[in-house]
Formats: sequence, structure tokens, C-alpha cells
Amino acid sequence: MLNKISLISITVAAASLLLACSPEPENAADYAFVNAKVWTLNEAQPWADTVLVKNERIVYVGDAAGAEPMLGKTTKYIGLNGELLLPGFIDTHVHPVAGGAYATALALETFGDVDGWVQAIADYAAAHPDKDIIFGYGFLATTFGPVGPTRQLIDAVVPDRPVLIMDEGFHAAWANTAALELLNITQDTADPVPGYSYYKRDANGDATGYLLEGTASMAMDTLDVITQEVITEGTGIILGIMNSYGVTSAFDAGTMGNAEVVAAVLGELAKKDKITVRIVGSSRPETSAEAATAVEVAAHWSASVKGDNYHYNTLKIPDDGTVEGRTAAMFEDYQGEPGNSGETVFSEQQLIDMMAAAAARDMDVHVHALGERAVHETLNAIEAARKSAPDSETRYTICHIQVVTDQDVPRFAELDVIAQSTPLWASYDTYGEQFVSEDQFSRYWRYKSIQDAGARLTFGSDFPASGAGTLGLSPIVQIEIGHTRQEAGEPDARIQPRESERLSVESLVRGFTLDAAYQLHMEDEIGSIEVGKKADLVVLDQNIFEVDPYRIHKTEVLLTMMDGEIVYEIQD
Repeated sequence: MLNKISLISITVAAASLLLACSPEPENAADYAFVNAKVWTLNEAQPWADTVLVKNERIVYVGDAAGAEPMLGKTTKYIGLNGELLLPGFIDTHVHPVAGGAYATALALETFGDVDGWVQAIADYAAAHPDKDIIFGYGFLATTFGPVGPTRQLIDAVVPDRPVLIMDEGFHAAWANTAALELLNITQDTADPVPGYSYYKRDANGDATGYLLEGTASMAMDTLDVITQEVITEGTGIILGIMNSYGVTSAFDAGTMGNAEVVAAVLGELAKKDKITVRIVGSSRPETSAEAATAVEVAAHWSASVKGDNYHYNTLKIPDDGTVEGRTAAMFEDYQGEPGNSGETVFSEQQLIDMMAAAAARDMDVHVHALGERAVHETLNAIEAARKSAPDSETRYTICHIQVVTDQDVPRFAELDVIAQSTPLWASYDTYGEQFVSEDQFSRYWRYKSIQDAGARLTFGSDFPASGAGTLGLSPIVQIEIGHTRQEAGEPDARIQPRESERLSVESLVRGFTLDAAYQLHMEDEIGSIEVGKKADLVVLDQNIFEVDPYRIHKTEVLLTMMDGEIVYEIQD
């Protein structure tokens, strides 16, 4: 195992090749990865041991002997000792700009306990006496039970300053009394969408401090805790962390309240050559009232929010909430909540209208549908859109797909719909099972069933809503959990039903590379190691196809290359 890759560490095989290169060839490679174990994801050439890079492209894939004519004195050799070389990972659902907004905020340990969170808030407040408002994220609402978080818990440790903490999924918030007062939330404050976007209240009608869906994002906007400078600095930090996990491309699934600054943030980072993750992004309507103009807005973004290594050209539709918030749209009521089966943001007809308009423009569509009813209605809308524009090049992705009915599993393949999710969530859901029926719980995260039916699967982190902090950005951790459906490194942990939904490591890598590239409409450019494609590569310190499955998460990224440039290299 290597502790560090060094450009001056030349293997014996590489050195012999170098001596054979005289005179200097005109097409000498910039980089030569030699003595590697290369899984290319090219069916015509699955494995290789040598990869050459010139400028931003891969110019050779094969064995050492065949590489000799393209090697010269200026070639930089990266000698591996049989380490695994893969295409750069692609995160197919992440919020890098939104996540950047929280890079320096208080980050709670999602799977901690209430006492620990309260203490962390107190400690953070004490360490930052200059902050007028304490802001953070990361709590898991289900830990509090059916009542949810309350303002009094924070009041006990921070009574004199507003405190607003977003949950791990950024679908809800926890506020203290001072924050509610600053927001002017009273008994007379109307809920924007009763049962979906609302203020949790006690028996007296007073807000408890638990804000769900739109009320949470409204509070964050009103308190103005995020500035453009904070977002720019934080986005650069997040992109660097993604590189350290081997990520070279990503789909930005929404800027979550920071839409007005995304172009400026990315433009500033581009000037400083700090966009080291290629980004395909999206714009999204937030409410049903915005459905009529959603495609026009997305088209405006596509024309204006673009630059070197980023283009916001996709329509994102957030159609329901979460199971833990009891806002994901189901076919039956949540346990203990008669009359509440969750809500969709848009009617099925609105979905059809938006998708048909997008299809007419060949615009890709990405839909948040977590509950079984939301998934079903989204598939119906896609079916209608495909009939309205049969020759459209639009690609449809349904993200999260937590609960899917038996009837809808085969429809992903039948309608050529990409199934996108976050494998991290497929470890045993100790909290979520209390809100759904046994049958629904057995239909969580049906990855293998959807794959076996013939559909493409793609994977991403959903950071900062992944519930694991920046560790959630690691495809390696995601791959282990998607393979075992257990907590990382815990062979005795409970297995998330159904065990038959476990995926092979190969399938998971494909979902983070070649099929992910397809989702981004970039499979001709990235996603596999082939001549002519972008030189997006990652070197791992152990072979994740052969190592003990419960040690996959221990794998370190040794080097990440994007566009032919090394953007991360492990240091001693």
C-alpha cells in the first residue's frame, strides 16, 4: 500500500520505457499511469495496466509495451504498485453551493442524541460570542419522537440570541424562542401549506420551534444568516473535499435558497481556477404557484448560468418531503397520524405540463420523489411527457426513491427513467420504521429490483442533506453501505430490508461513473477510461472489488485528476 504517490517515484517498468524513448516524440504524454490495475468501464477493454494523458484527454489505455511510442522525457510518471485506477467519481445529486453556505456553520452529529446536540449548541454559542445569530444543521428529527424538537431545549442554554438549526435533510428547522420572536411567528401566523409546509404547534397554538419544509427555508432567508462571501468561501472548501474523495463531476440538485447568488459565486471561483469539480446544475420551482413558469426560468438559467466547468441546464422538480417529517407522499396514512399520508407539491397535471414543456426544449428533468405516491405520479407524468414528445432527447431522473410499489419497479426501465439515490441511507433505518407500515418498510431503497428490471441506477451524496456531514460526500463509504445495507464497518449490524436489494460493488461503481455520466448527458466525455475522453481519474489504495466488504470504507483516495490536472494528492 502506498502512503503517497510521487511524480518522481518511477517504477522499474516505467524507467525502462523512458530509456527507450529517443528522440522525443511529438505527441509525448503529459502523464503516464503505469503498473496500475485499471477498471475502465469500457466493455470492449475492461482492464488495463497503463493509461496516458495529454492535455485534458486520455490518449492511451492498454499495456506498457503499447504505450512506449507516446512516452518522452517530459512525461511525468505516476508509478503504481497495482493500485486500483478508476474513472473519476460523479456525484449525481449534491448541493455544493448550498453546502458551501454551511461549511463553517455548526454541524451536529446526525445520529447523536438530544442532550449531545443541546450541549453542542451551547458550546458553539460560547465559542462564537460575536455571532448575533447561531446557525447550524444536522439533527435527526425522529430522535425527538412524535413531538419533534422544541424551542425550550435551546432556550435552556442560549436564551439571549436567536438560534436556527436545520435538520439533516434541510427539510425542517429547530428554532429557539428568540428566533421565533425575531421571525414574528405568532398564533396568528398562517401555515403556507397546511400538512406540508407548516409550524408545529402545541395545545395552546403556540409554535413549538419545529418548522417544516418551506417554513424552515423561509426562516433561514429571513434571518439572513448566509452571505455571498460565506457561500463563495464555503463552496471552494466543499469542492476541495469532494476532490479528496475522488469526485470530479457532480449534479447540483438545487441551491436551496441561494439561487440569486449561484452565478456570482461560481463566477468568482472560476476566476481563481477553483472549480475543480465539473458541475451540471439545475433550477427549481419552490411552490406549485411557480409551476407555470418553471421551464422558462430553467431555460433562462441554462442560457446565463454557465462557464468553464459548470452549466445549470436542468429542471429540478421537488415533489414531496421526507418520511421523518411525515411529508413524503404515501398511499396510506403514517402510523399514529390518521389523515396524514403526506403531500405532493405539484398536482399530477402540473408535473405533466412542466415535463412536456421541458421535453419540447430537450431539457433534462430531475424530480425529487421520495414517497411511493410521489414516485407513482412522477412516473405517470413522465409517461405522458414521452407520448407528447416521442422524439425528445430529454432524460428523466427520479431521485431518492425511498419507497416504491411493486407495480412501479418495472416502469423505470419501461419508461427509460434513471433511478437516483443515496446508498448511505440504505443502512438500517432505526427511526423511520416507526412512521410507516411493515409492508412499506420492506419496500425501502429497491436498488437491485430496479436494476434487475433493466433501469439505470445512479448515486450521489445529497450533501449537506445526507446526514453524515462531509463524510457523506465519499463515494467509497456509499459503495460499502450500498453493498452491505448495513452501517459501515459493522458486519453484525442489522441489515436494512430487503437483504436481496444489496448491490454488487461493480454496480455501485458504475452508478458513480458511467451511468452517472449518462444522467449528466455527458457519457461521451466522462464516466469511463477510454481514449478521447476527459482525463478524470482516481487512484485508490486498495482494491474495493476484492477487499473485505466491511473494510471498503477504509479505502483512501491517493490521487484525483480532473481534466488532466491533479486536483488532489494524499500527503504524508
